[in-house]
Amino acid sequence: MQVTSLLNNLIYGDEKPVITKLIENDATKEIRIVFKKGQEMKKHKTIFPITVEIFEGEIGFFINNITYVLKKGDIISLEPNISHSLIASENSIVRLSLSKNDSVEKDTKSKSLGIIN
Repeated sequence: MQVTSLLNNLIYGDEKPVITKLIENDATKEIRIVFKKGQEMKKHKTIFPITVEIFEGEIGFFINNITYVLKKGDIISLEPNISHSLIASENSIVRLSLSKNDSVEKDTKSKSLGIIN
């Protein structure tokens, strides 16, 4: 059993979103992404399905030249190989659910974003 919180130890990066792995089990990884207003995660995709929840704030979620404005409580899921990008309209906390076989580093180019384990 693992217990954590999306709100504990929040860090807002000065230039880029901050990605933190919260929980990993036999099936999934639960990731928190903390955005300051105006920060973005550039276009990327994964070979596994993902689920994204807006826990706090508002995010512009771009897929195939369509912008979805996602607000607190909204959830979106994507099939594999769907290119997408995100930009924060306000300070935001995002929960990302990934397959255990997926790699945060590869998918979000987070080596430059600063992953915290």
